[in-house]
Amino acid sequence: MTDKRKFFILPALLLLAAGCNSFRTQTYVDGLAMPLREGSQDSLLFDISLEYAVKGLPEDVIGTMNGNILILAFDLEDAPGDIEETAVRYRENLVDQYFSENENATLEPGFATWEDRIGGMFAQPYKDWMNYQMAYYSYRGGVHGVQTLTNLVFDRQTGRSLTEEDLLAPGYAGPLTALLYGRIIENLDKEDESLAELVEKDWVTANGNFSVGADGVTWYFQPYEIGPYALGVVTATLSWEELKPLLKP
Repeated sequence: MTDKRKFFILPALLLLAAGCNSFRTQTYVDGLAMPLREGSQDSLLFDISLEYAVKGLPEDVIGTMNGNILILAFDLEDAPGDIEETAVRYRENLVDQYFSENENATLEPGFATWEDRIGGMFAQPYKDWMNYQMAYYSYRGGVHGVQTLTNLVFDRQTGRSLTEEDLLAPGYAGPLTALLYGRIIENLDKEDESLAELVEKDWVTANGNFSVGADGVTWYFQPYEIGPYALGVVTATLSWEELKPLLKP
């Protein structure tokens, strides 16, 4: 069996990132490029850059925020405590899965190549909320990979992730869905009328994937979530004025 260890390229750095005011973050960076076998065109490519909070908020708030970041980044049910240990364990599991599924692959060159890219970072805060965005790209062979863009909105006081139920009054679902669908079609019509025709109206609904800012609330819909892959990641921003009738008092 091929000695997989000699193919590791592991920078595994912890980089200090600048923060705003007293809030400070660090970024965990790691990556590898590992051929399926010596001389093979197929390989596993892994790249991660994950920003997380370290100072400027109460310890329990930071712990809650970082736990939610780990759950999102590594698709976990529960949040472990240590970021580096969790990332290394994810990487090792990915390597094991890649080799176990592809060691005896007889596909055409290039079809046993996997890519796993995770990038998470804090975005522009708004009032007492802190936006965080996670970009993920996964390729497991075939015609194309899948990219997603997922957001968390942290309450600066608790570290908890904001939900639509926190923002909006009961009964918001129907009116919000109508507003979102209208905005999506409006945006896509401006880009390309043929794209708007691809949207499945019944698939559009508030999905909990949003960010907040001075312009309002922006919802994000992943590839295949409201239509075919050709739509890519679709966004729809509703202003605070538009949302005013739906907001909690």
